[in-house]
Amino acid sequence: MNSPRTVVAGPATWNTMVRLDRLPDPRPHTVFARGSVRTLGGTSAGKTLHLADLGVPVSLVTDVGTDPEADLVLEALEHAPGAEVLARRVDGPSEQHLNLMTDAGERLSIYLAVPGASPAPDPVAVERVAGAEHVVLDLSAVGQSLLPAAAASGATLWTDLHDYDGTSAFHRPFADACAQIFLNDGTDDHRALMTSLLDRGARTVVCTLGARGAVALTAEGWFECAAEPTEVVDTNGAGDAFFAGFFAAHLTGAGTAECLRAGAHQATRALATPHLSPLLQDGPAHRAPAE
Repeated sequence: MNSPRTVVAGPATWNTMVRLDRLPDPRPHTVFARGSVRTLGGTSAGKTLHLADLGVPVSLVTDVGTDPEADLVLEALEHAPGAEVLARRVDGPSEQHLNLMTDAGERLSIYLAVPGASPAPDPVAVERVAGAEHVVLDLSAVGQSLLPAAAASGATLWTDLHDYDGTSAFHRPFADACAQIFLNDGTDDHRALMTSLLDRGARTVVCTLGARGAVALTAEGWFECAAEPTEVVDTNGAGDAFFAGFFAAHLTGAGTAECLRAGAHQATRALATPHLSPLLQDGPAHRAPAE
């Protein structure tokens, strides 16, 4: 098949998701979980699943380890129809998180393991980026390594800065390089941060606000969208689903307001499942890696 014209570069992880009534206090004590699931994680995996769900051909560039969890990650990614997965094996563990979640969408993410560092970007990934029309660079060593190739490609560059506060040195190169910027409400004044990002060269800045919806800023001004009502099973992956819905609508030529509504609608797909996407309902979740 022809190479997809959209490349997503960043994490695909194996996560243990634990549901709690509330996040634990910072003191020694016992907490009883309401439930748990082991499943695919990672913001780039989430975007890839939801873009595939929307019929957008996509290449995912990611690093996995040489452990049993890597096989679980790759098996789960087989549930993204039509997606090309360029997963490089790096000696050592795959990225793994323990995520403590509440019904309100609060999350405490504990990094259990990360892949070892690699000296240079994968040549196949660089080739895909060079031929892409859109490149999504997620916060990660993989995304960072592909920044120069992406900047030289002429593609439209997208990034998801998550809870960027406007000062983080790691986030800054992604913010400076990308025209389309997403983030969530991690500051006391997200509108001021969005304005500063637009002033620094971004064309579109979108901030997701959870149950309060989302807001976007372009040269045309401010746009707002309410969250779409739905029964919430789990909030994990909703931001990546929102990104995918917005992105897919943008590819059709939709305006900013319509893209926001498309993002809000796709977010309900993630909210309705304990996984990143309902595409994983029949995937390898709950399985432990073989000894």
